[in-house]
Amino acid sequence: MLAVVIGNGLEFYDFVTYAFFAAQIGRTFFPSETPGASLLASLATFGAGFLTRPLGAFVIGRYADRAGRKPAMLLSFVLIGVGVVGLPLTPSYAAIGAAAPVIAIAFRLLQGFALGGEVGPSTAFLMEAAPPLRRGLYVSLQAMSADVAVLVAGLVGIGLANALDARALDAWGWRVALLLGAVILPVGLVLRRTLLETLPSSQERRSDPVREGYVRFLWLGLILLGTATTTNYLLEYMTTYASVTLRMPAHIAFGATAVIGLSGVICDPLGGWLSDRFGRKPIMIVPWLFLALAVFPAFWMLDRVRSAPTLYVACAVLACMSTLSSGTIIVAVTEALPQRVRAGGIALIYALAISVFGGSTQFLVAWLIRATGSVLAPAWYMFCGVVIGLFVLFRLPETAPVKQACTLDDPADRSLSAR
Repeated sequence: MLAVVIGNGLEFYDFVTYAFFAAQIGRTFFPSETPGASLLASLATFGAGFLTRPLGAFVIGRYADRAGRKPAMLLSFVLIGVGVVGLPLTPSYAAIGAAAPVIAIAFRLLQGFALGGEVGPSTAFLMEAAPPLRRGLYVSLQAMSADVAVLVAGLVGIGLANALDARALDAWGWRVALLLGAVILPVGLVLRRTLLETLPSSQERRSDPVREGYVRFLWLGLILLGTATTTNYLLEYMTTYASVTLRMPAHIAFGATAVIGLSGVICDPLGGWLSDRFGRKPIMIVPWLFLALAVFPAFWMLDRVRSAPTLYVACAVLACMSTLSSGTIIVAVTEALPQRVRAGGIALIYALAISVFGGSTQFLVAWLIRATGSVLAPAWYMFCGVVIGLFVLFRLPETAPVKQACTLDDPADRSLSAR
């Protein structure tokens, strides 16, 4: 399990670290005298990494469905390593001029391609390695690895913000934070080389029946993953929101990322385990109902009481309700796909959802705050996404084996379900 989730965790560490060092990266590669312009350019570059995710999902996802999960995961991990090391070693605009932002954007595009290809094979592997009544828990480890990365990134940010002044953070502090992710590269590569293959032979794959209605399920899954992504990436923007919009000190703002990460580490496996026991739909719907009710009070409180306890409580409440549901969405969508198209299917759905919604969320929220002058703009953005998601969730069929024992693939699975 560690060999599988370590790549996803590393990639999310890099993406999240970029997100909350967006202001420093913007001043390094996109200097501007216009207030806020450097941050918007940096966030646009962050979003550029999402443009190549569908391509990576298509190329590496199809490779995983043909050649196997293991070679596809090795390929994506190597590409992740190149991107993780490359961006923080890129010279600044002051050193090499216009070549600096071009190189930075190139590495973001490579990162997007790698992560687009990483999610499908690794999620399919977890699904196929899991006992039928533990699929929710196993696949939730994928989401948990991303939140472990968020937690670690937040702790690194807190440490650097307390140890360095603003000038040092701009000059080299953000580079140290990104390069720390590269420490795990040799360990991950060795672990992945020891994996056993879960993809069956080509003859067995041809006999895998196509479930009726799964194409419709994919459309519903695309919308759901899009709304879940909107919420998750908006939460990951909270550090920048706290420091830039609410004018909180950096060492307090970085704590928001750690709180969000810790909430996900706890709630992702909890949501997966609960969905194995009670079904996918209840665990997706109930937390999002509470999230829709809590989002405006949380941001209103942040505006009125701009303190560390207020920020951390608001982030914990919103993150817990969001991650309980969003991790289970990935389980349900993956569970509905036939094995012969599982890696490519979930990779492409996930990549499209994140490219359209995740890549634009932080930029649009920053633009909305600047255009409207309202600190509640993120609350409106999150609320609209949650409402759309809830509408789709009520139309979603149930896929959990505990609710559909008769749909399990073989006698051994049905026997396990009966026990």
